[in-house]
Amino acid sequence: MKLDQLNPETVALRPAETVMRLARMGSFHQSRLSFMRVLLRRLKAESWRFERRKFDIDTQGVGRAVYTMHGPTHSYSLVAFAHNLPPEQRSDRVIATAWDCTFTLYDGLPGEADIERLAQNVPLQEAGRVTATELTVSRANRSVRLFDYVVDCLSRGDQPDPAQVDAVGYLMRTTAVYGSGKLGAADRESIAERPEFAAPFQAEMLTVFLIRAFVLDLIEHLAEMRAPDTAVKIEPVLRRRFGIGNSTGLGMAPFLINHPILLNNWIAARETALARVRALPAICPAEAGAFRIMLRRGRCNVDDWHSEHPLQQQKVTELKSDLDRLAAHIETGALNEAQPWDRLYRWAETALSLEGQELLVALMMEPYGALIDDLPNGMSADEGSAFRIEGGMSVARLREILESDYAWALKIDWDDPDSQARAWYVSAEKLEPRLGERHLEPLAAYEQPLAPGRDAALLYGDLVDKPGDAPVADFLLRHPEHRHILRRVQIAARYPYAEIRDNTVSADILPIDLLRTKLSFFGACHFDPRSDRWVRINMFRNAPFPHEVAQMDFAGWTYPELPEAPS
Repeated sequence: MKLDQLNPETVALRPAETVMRLARMGSFHQSRLSFMRVLLRRLKAESWRFERRKFDIDTQGVGRAVYTMHGPTHSYSLVAFAHNLPPEQRSDRVIATAWDCTFTLYDGLPGEADIERLAQNVPLQEAGRVTATELTVSRANRSVRLFDYVVDCLSRGDQPDPAQVDAVGYLMRTTAVYGSGKLGAADRESIAERPEFAAPFQAEMLTVFLIRAFVLDLIEHLAEMRAPDTAVKIEPVLRRRFGIGNSTGLGMAPFLINHPILLNNWIAARETALARVRALPAICPAEAGAFRIMLRRGRCNVDDWHSEHPLQQQKVTELKSDLDRLAAHIETGALNEAQPWDRLYRWAETALSLEGQELLVALMMEPYGALIDDLPNGMSADEGSAFRIEGGMSVARLREILESDYAWALKIDWDDPDSQARAWYVSAEKLEPRLGERHLEPLAAYEQPLAPGRDAALLYGDLVDKPGDAPVADFLLRHPEHRHILRRVQIAARYPYAEIRDNTVSADILPIDLLRTKLSFFGACHFDPRSDRWVRINMFRNAPFPHEVAQMDFAGWTYPELPEAPS
């Protein structure tokens, strides 16, 4: 179905008051719009070429490597430094000072002088400095038990047990992938006009993609160094079951609040994709077949989803029941009705949990690349363009916006201690955002402006007795403390998905909902919360490797392949 055959008014986008609730956002799944998948589609479509330019690693796993992807107009090189890290120095904290591997993504082809310069800085991470020639800086630590086990197996000539591989899913986990000017790296603005970076976080995703390739090469190299006469490579199908792990904590949680226009563009793209699919008048047999296959693959993916957190365990159990219910409903002929996707989604709103509804949203996109794959190019944002406050806006208009877009916040009893039980601040010791107990700790002087609901209510309270025809510029002269929230309110009036419509400092706030929202757009799956404040994920699991991109048909690679039926 072509876009010009659709009536865009047939199905409206879901309203912000439905979508922008943390319980729903914390149930998002990866989709065709996720940034890992956007990257790999481009690499294949444009016939990017992989080259391993350097692999100088000794028997102890120490050394340097350069992995390059050559595109139509630019080449990008991962420069990797492998270290011999004593176990007592291994830490995933931001304040760590040593790692098993450190990396940078170089803009072009580094020469020996560049590599020497980077060798003096990249292993130091925050203590070092890179230049505008570098696009990202990253580091990773081994998942020691699985790493050692796989080296041991391969060195003996054996393949690792798939069950043990799947139990962890990765040999290393990144503890940071920095870009956008961090540590002296290139600002995003300097590369934003390149087509390969039009979608968000493409340089970071390319970094992780190449890190995964390096890690698998490293472990096979170490096995060969240990026993050159017996060592074997990992079988290709099993090899692709290894991803790159990541442990994400509160440091990422404020991101969505601090980038309202970017958040709006991500959600708007997702909602537009859903509306386009729902607007389709019918499903052809090929599309129905593709959806059924992806539904089965999605179920296999959920069956492989293990978590130690009781909340996520319950959600996964409910999701399995949801998928059984969905599969049974499909068999009743649901896909044969008029405007079937819209009917199916409306059925899911009452028949499935939030987790099941949002997985269905992702699965519905799978057969329709031609319909929605243009959307990621509009998911970036120039947030500086909306920074200026419209001082000529009337107080009456500002009140109208608050009463409409922040009605949820005006209904909250902010005098209730539970409504302001928490406070966001930055730990001087850990250098990370933290969520403290407002009534138990002296945090007021250090609180970050991450409670837009409360601040909108305070703004509204100070507007009550102000003349409606007065400009907000006059109001701000007398109340400069409201400048930050007034700016957000004006942004929310233009960008409907810019504001999370929940209390971010309440006693029952779950920061993992914020983390999962962002990570789902990255393309992560198998979320495994370790508390309500940090989560483990796996990136690029089941994906092709750089040398396989041109040959592999990897549509929907995030979901595992179905087992072959017995002949």
